[in-house]
Amino acid sequence: MTSKAAPVGRPSQWQIWLMAARPATLPAAVVPVLVGSALAFSAGQFRPLVLLAALVGALFIQIGTNLANDYFDAKKGADTGERLGPPRVTQLGLLPAKTVLVAALVSFGIAALAGVYLIVVAGWPILVIGLLSIAAGILYTAGPFPLGYNGLGDLFTFVFFGLVAVIGTDYAHTGQFRWVALWASLPVAMLVTAILVVNNLRDAPTDRKAGKRTLAVIFGERFARSEFALLVLGAFVTLPLAWMWGGESPFTLLAWLTAPMALNLIDFVNRERGRALNKALVGTGRLHLLFGVLFAIGILV
Repeated sequence: MTSKAAPVGRPSQWQIWLMAARPATLPAAVVPVLVGSALAFSAGQFRPLVLLAALVGALFIQIGTNLANDYFDAKKGADTGERLGPPRVTQLGLLPAKTVLVAALVSFGIAALAGVYLIVVAGWPILVIGLLSIAAGILYTAGPFPLGYNGLGDLFTFVFFGLVAVIGTDYAHTGQFRWVALWASLPVAMLVTAILVVNNLRDAPTDRKAGKRTLAVIFGERFARSEFALLVLGAFVTLPLAWMWGGESPFTLLAWLTAPMALNLIDFVNRERGRALNKALVGTGRLHLLFGVLFAIGILV
């Protein structure tokens, strides 16, 4: 039996679903889990199955958030033919809108199943963290007061893809809420939020037309460029806290090796406009990943 070929010029179903999942965003989900697990390993309380379950949960919360964003942005008119960023499957009609919504719910369901194991291992605090994370992922673009449409997207990202992800992972391993996890989560939270800031800076003109009130729309593009610089620089300033206040290895400062990359990105974001910021978006994602991996390695040394 042969499979039906995709029409010429149209992506295959596999390519469409890959586009919908937005694989370029997935390292943002992986980094905090790596850092939180490295902290637990340093404390002698690392559990391999917790790492696996946390990775599955974080990845599918990210994918579910991406799919929900794809669906609701198209429904609300934020994604149009004027879009400057990568294509969205609902906007282009590559998948039926209801199919994208169902896929988002399935993704959140898979994340919840991974969370069941973590709840068994670490107790009810993981249930609270998981439910809040899934709810926030849905409410980012859905509901009567979508977070991403009302200037709260940056805070949502900082809290859930930074602080909560690192602290929650460490707690799942150790069964304790530890100050060192808070200190370690700060630079991770700042860099993952910087990714969103570049995205919103690029989309500010079209978001303004659609009534999507991101901070870049509310306070202007100059503010967004300054916010980006402060977040990126703040990650390097707060990096030593896990060592100085949390008792981790001074090798955590290995992540400072990414400083030249960070400074180049700040300069690029200050100079460029529009579609050119797609390069900055990719670059900031790479910075977040490399910084996070070096940070985790430094904790382990």
